[in-house]
Amino acid sequence: MSDLSPIDLQIMWARLIAVVEEQAQTLLRTAFSPIVRECGDLSAGVFDLDGRMLAQAVTGTPGHVNSMAESVKYFIERFPVETMSPGDIYITNDPWMGTGHLNDFVLTTPCFLGDKPVALFSCTSHLMDIGGIGFGPDATDVFMEGLYIPFLKLADGGVLNETLMAMIRANTRLPVDTEGDVYSLAACNDVGCKRLAEMMGEFGLESLDVLADHILTRSREAVLAEVARLPQGSWSSEMVVDGYDAPVRLACTVTVSETGIHVDFDGTSPQSPRGINVPLSYTTAYTVFGLGCVVASGVPNNAGSLGPLTVSAPEGSILNAIKPAPVASRHVTGQMLPDVVFGALRQAVPDKVPAEGTSCLWNLNVRGVAAAEGGNYGFTMAVTSNGGTGARPGKDGLSATAYPSGVKGTPVEIAEAVTPLVFWAKEFREGSGGAGRDRGGLGQRIEVESRIGQPFELLAAYDRIEHPARGAEGGGDGAPGYVGLASGAAFRGKGFQMVPPGERLVVLTPGGGGIGPVEDRDPARVAADLEAGLVPAEGATQAGE
Repeated sequence: MSDLSPIDLQIMWARLIAVVEEQAQTLLRTAFSPIVRECGDLSAGVFDLDGRMLAQAVTGTPGHVNSMAESVKYFIERFPVETMSPGDIYITNDPWMGTGHLNDFVLTTPCFLGDKPVALFSCTSHLMDIGGIGFGPDATDVFMEGLYIPFLKLADGGVLNETLMAMIRANTRLPVDTEGDVYSLAACNDVGCKRLAEMMGEFGLESLDVLADHILTRSREAVLAEVARLPQGSWSSEMVVDGYDAPVRLACTVTVSETGIHVDFDGTSPQSPRGINVPLSYTTAYTVFGLGCVVASGVPNNAGSLGPLTVSAPEGSILNAIKPAPVASRHVTGQMLPDVVFGALRQAVPDKVPAEGTSCLWNLNVRGVAAAEGGNYGFTMAVTSNGGTGARPGKDGLSATAYPSGVKGTPVEIAEAVTPLVFWAKEFREGSGGAGRDRGGLGQRIEVESRIGQPFELLAAYDRIEHPARGAEGGGDGAPGYVGLASGAAFRGKGFQMVPPGERLVVLTPGGGGIGPVEDRDPARVAADLEAGLVPAEGATQAGE
């Protein structure tokens, strides 16, 4: 149909976004892994037959969505659209062609209207255990990190690949959860296909071609219009983070031109021998998300809006790691990239960017023995948590908030139900936000202990311990993070470590940086901080701890 009015097309576009949101909500409601069903560590979207993302669900994380946006093209290369049949489902967890590490399964399902393919639905979720050394940074190559699934058919014409499912079940400590998560992903795409067919029938559409062109053209134009408001030129910045056993330098040059924004990470450290490396797809995902937050926060995410935002990084650098580099904890590096980009953009548009924050997730990746129950082997869980975000121009940073990942914190009640652990404390870390005219967000103080008298492992993947979030324009730095035992022994920020029975694990997540001199802070805001117990009396007018 070529006679659709702009109003018709806008209504259909909104409806398409509702379709993919229902797709994501299906995954959220049916997932077995708590990190998905409680915290939203997932993505869902619809693509045209050329592999261009038309709409993504609001529910989801940038690292999944923006890297999944590229992975569908690899599925089409391996399984051309003309060879697809109703009931086919495709699967991979290839870090370089998926979402950056083996723990994320990507499923893609063709959607048919009658016997004609009209679209592709794709989704991703994080699975807690896929074998190997486990979800931590200690491996020295990707093959140590777990089961590696190339591009395969999970279902052929509606018939499940039982051999593949048996291989998946046999290579995980959580076979029940892992199998359930795969079915959840498949169901999520099925719902998307069903709702799209209903929508197309309702509007009398035989294809999505006209709607796709409208979505992508309008989105691209909207982003370019926002880019045109920025000064043109190039700005550079760099940031040092803790790394695994040596500091890592993250450097970028941001170039704004009439055709878009390009970020080049030349000057960044070489790839690491441990699993904190980042495939380029994940580097791109979080970089363009950071750009989008500043430039096009009101434009829906799709291939059109992402097109003017481009990224490059030297091959073999930590931000463009080459297979078989270990990448399990790619988030601990990759989620820092919006802060690096903001450092450059601050020189061009200082009123639009925040100070540095904790940025990388401070998950409690815990593993241990437990009573045999339901077919799993012990327990493995990522208890999601975070520190403070950086102050924003005119606003304080957000406390205990996962930016840029966007995942929610795991409720203590869920963690205690799923694991034999007890949480003795989970509270704001007073004074941890960097002081300033606008204060950085606060981190958390968490204390955990085994309640069955058994040790448990911490698969640590933390940063901002040696290099805390920096303040901007005279604002104070955020407090550094800390992990150790209540008895006084400090843990390393990265790597597998054992918490002995009877000991409490203590985690202090970092604070975000402040903006502007603290002397310029409104006295009413100082009083409110004091009344809420967010800062100590002696720290109300000075930097955090």
